[in-house]
Amino acid sequence: MNGKEFIKAVKLITDEKGINENIVFEAMEQALITSYKKNFGSKTNVKVNIDRETGDIKVYSYLVVVDEYIEGEEIIDEEGNISYGEPEINEDAQILLEDAQKIVPDIKIGETIEDEVTPKDFGRVAASTAKQVLTQKIREAERNSIIDEFSDKQDELMVGLLAMEDNNNYYVDLGRTRGILPKSEMIPGEIVKMGTSIKVYLQKIEATPKGPLILCSRKHYGFVKRLFEKEIPELTDGTIIIYGVAREPGIRSKVSVYSNNERIDPIGTCIGERGSRIGSILKELNGEKIDLILYSEDPSEYIANALSPAKEVIVNIIENAKERKALAIVNNENLSLAIGKKGINIKLASRLTKFHITVKTLDQITAEGNEDR
Repeated sequence: MNGKEFIKAVKLITDEKGINENIVFEAMEQALITSYKKNFGSKTNVKVNIDRETGDIKVYSYLVVVDEYIEGEEIIDEEGNISYGEPEINEDAQILLEDAQKIVPDIKIGETIEDEVTPKDFGRVAASTAKQVLTQKIREAERNSIIDEFSDKQDELMVGLLAMEDNNNYYVDLGRTRGILPKSEMIPGEIVKMGTSIKVYLQKIEATPKGPLILCSRKHYGFVKRLFEKEIPELTDGTIIIYGVAREPGIRSKVSVYSNNERIDPIGTCIGERGSRIGSILKELNGEKIDLILYSEDPSEYIANALSPAKEVIVNIIENAKERKALAIVNNENLSLAIGKKGINIKLASRLTKFHITVKTLDQITAEGNEDR
């Protein structure tokens, strides 16, 4: 292997991939030590030096000067038997000071005596090792680079291209890597086509031995929140704030908003002129309905708002140390609206406000009171 060509190749690849060349050289030296011991039956301590300028590779066997032989730490088992662990310095790599001074008179304890043992055909082993190490380091660098690029994108919205699918997942091309979009994380009932663009919520980004794992979703409540932020500039600049989102994917979402500026109508701003802003969001949600709820610091008022489209709701907060409970009283006309089809409305209102809500009419409360007498 031509040393200078090797150095040139390493520098070219490390510059192109953004890898620290010292990391590559150190990894190669460690790999060559392993290769030397494996191919040439060496059990003694050896080290490998790669000249960073010429590319010359030399293998050295070395002995550490000690004042007495170092044994491994004493280990006593439950039955009292004594054994020894691995010593800090391999037994075969130790030499007593008096013996070392016969070779190098002024040598001191802790210093080493080295002997070059580079095999004649070691270049062949080095070439093969270099290829393996470079390939490994390039893969590691690319994985780390992708993780660095995406690490601050968790919980964000991205647009990708539907590239592949299998029985359980879609695979979304996000540029330098692909995200996994489980079919179970799709909005119920939606149909997509390969090769088309798709918006996804990045709910998990993780480094794994096989590379970056980017788990996507369209069912996550964060998907709705990010859609709002994308379409409504006032949410980005802080004029309007999303307080909470509760979602039943494909059916309905409740989004509570508020503004510290009394002159701003947060709900009207989110809807937009002639429903232009909310219309863009609804289009992305495959028919899922959205209730915009005005947030209030008063829990009773907030719960009443959350039970929309029900109107004329009276809310009593039930004091309970362990649970947050509320009783919502409605008239007969608003009972079904407050509960919603299959209980969806009251369920979402409870999630949004973080109160366990019970809805009753005055007639029901009166009847229960009579039964208790």
